Amino acid sequence: MNLKRNITFSFILVFILTPSLLREKEKEDKSLLLQIGDERLKDKVMEVYPEKIYSTREGKAIPFSKMIKEMRGSRFVYVGETHNSLPMHDIQLKIIQGLFNQDRNLSIGLEMIPVNSQEALNQWSLGILTREEFIHEVKWYINWNFNFGFYEKVFEFVKENGIPVHALNVPRTIIRKIRMNGWESLSDEEKKLVPQPDLSNEDHRILIRTIFESADIPHQMKGRSLDFAFEGLYRAQSAWDEVMSFHALRSMRRGQEKMVVLVGSGHLLYNLGVNRRVYERSRLPFKTVVSLSVPEGGRSIRVSRSLADYIWGIPEEERPAFPSVALSFKKFPGLKNLVIERKPIEGVAKGADFEKGDIVLSVDGKVFEDINELRIYLAKFKWDDEVKFCLLRNARQLKVGLKFQPPQKKGQ
Repeated sequence: MNLKRNITFSFILVFILTPSLLREKEKEDKSLLLQIGDERLKDKVMEVYPEKIYSTREGKAIPFSKMIKEMRGSRFVYVGETHNSLPMHDIQLKIIQGLFNQDRNLSIGLEMIPVNSQEALNQWSLGILTREEFIHEVKWYINWNFNFGFYEKVFEFVKENGIPVHALNVPRTIIRKIRMNGWESLSDEEKKLVPQPDLSNEDHRILIRTIFESADIPHQMKGRSLDFAFEGLYRAQSAWDEVMSFHALRSMRRGQEKMVVLVGSGHLLYNLGVNRRVYERSRLPFKTVVSLSVPEGGRSIRVSRSLADYIWGIPEEERPAFPSVALSFKKFPGLKNLVIERKPIEGVAKGADFEKGDIVLSVDGKVFEDINELRIYLAKFKWDDEVKFCLLRNARQLKVGLKFQPPQKKGQ
């Protein structure tokens, strides 16, 4: 079981360990078997099989209806995700539907939207915006790097039923400043959006360090450099947890509803992330659901029973429903064209002839001056499609074909 394929961190998108976090690992994932979290359960393990929901308190599979019933008294329900896993988003939708049928006084909190885009969320819930207008208004492909199609069914259900939706995040530039220089480096205005994160929880530090060290660390990062990199990464992870807990509670205080929080599972494991911080601030009851995929060829995976309140096993996908392009673009003053920010190291662009600093003259003959517009265009393509870039590199024009092909598995 490879945790990195099932639990993604928001900061990994800009962090040096991105490619190694996507590789296969045959042995058991230590991050799923840590003896941390709930004192009553941390020394106990259980087997998780696909297509079953497990109560970690009972240590056995339970029906979906029982899980929903047990959530009746919770003010927060956290449902984890791997951002590019459509089955996990389908699980999120099913839980939202089950809770909405139980009690219409429901709201949704979202990791993927920063608080400065709240008005667009309000207009979506009120049915004012079309799908295309919403993606433009919320700057989906600026704020988030995953295809809107993964989330579309959740958003449609929200719109159909007028469910309030709350943005929980802040712009990435703020978290980047914390990662590099600490919370103290923020401006007074930025500190109003991000309370000073607590870095003292030892169990949480063990969890993040275990995941960090299980990746393939570049040689130049070993030794003291490794500790330095981890501390920056840990500040970022803790800041994200603090930010989302702060804004979840602030949104909740406007009413007495139950809030379903949709967030990467890395922010929820062992009830040590966003969920812990909300509880420590409010003492409001909560439940956490984490989905885990069972690798092809494996009957089950072993996990600690302190990992979450409920664990939902799913079969491993052959490939994500929507391709990830993984091209980063940048704007420069005085230049209308977009520029490739860095050489791609993942997604369908990995291995294609793109270099840092390439100027994008056109894509399929179309000129793009806005990053969101280009990403919206690229998000329309499916597996086996191809787009053609016209680039300017070192005063030379060249054409690059980008084929939407999944990476080959080992041995192929």
